[in-house]
Amino acid sequence: MSRHYPAIGFTDAVERVQHNHGSDTFYGRKRRMAQSEEGPDALTDAEKDFLADRDGFYLSTVSETGWPYVQFRGGPPGFVRVLDDHTIAWADFRGNLQYISVGNLGGDDRVALIALDYPRGARLKLFGHATVVSAEENPELMRKLVDPTYDAVVERAVVVTVVAYDWNCPQHIPQRYTLAELEPALKAHNDSLKALEAENAVLRAQLADCAELIPAGRQP
Repeated sequence: MSRHYPAIGFTDAVERVQHNHGSDTFYGRKRRMAQSEEGPDALTDAEKDFLADRDGFYLSTVSETGWPYVQFRGGPPGFVRVLDDHTIAWADFRGNLQYISVGNLGGDDRVALIALDYPRGARLKLFGHATVVSAEENPELMRKLVDPTYDAVVERAVVVTVVAYDWNCPQHIPQRYTLAELEPALKAHNDSLKALEAENAVLRAQLADCAELIPAGRQP
C-alpha cells in the first residue's frame, strides 16, 4: 500500500466500519501517516513492470450525477505505457460511441483503475487524475502510445497522474489464461498427440503386414 492510499480510500465512513470489525487500529495509523505526507506516490519498478505487461484493466470514472461508471479497457500487451514515476497513459480506442468515460472525465478527472494478472493472482489498484489528449494536441505522445500492428481506431490518449496505489489481496482471484499464455502447453500437448498418432499409424501398418503373412485359415 502506497503512503497516500489510506488518505483517499479510508474515509470517515470506512473508518467506522473498520472500527466495527477491529481493523481500525492498523489502518487508522496508516491513514494518519498518509495525511502527514506531501505529494503523490511514485511508482516503483514492480508497479511499472506489472502495468507494462497488461492487456487490459478496469477503469472507474465519476459522473455528474455522482454515479460511478466502470469500463474495461483492453489492447495489445503493453498498451499501457509508463511515462515516468507518476504518469501512465494509453491509446484510447473507438468503442460503442457512448463516450461515457470520456464525458465523465470532462466533469471530474478522478479515476480508479484495477489491473489484474489472473494466472498469478495479482491485483493492482490505483487512484489518479486523468486527462484526455487528442492526437492534434500532442502527436508525439500519440506516436509513443499507438501500436501500428494492432487493428483498432485510436481516437485519443488518456494520461493519468497516479496519486496512490495498493496491491490488493490475492484471495478469490480466479485463475484464467489467454490463448497466448496457454499456447506453449497446448503446443507440447498437440506435438505429443501427433507423435502418438504417427506411432499408432506405423503399428497399424505393421499389424496389417503381419496379417497378410498368416494363412487365411489360421487367422483368428
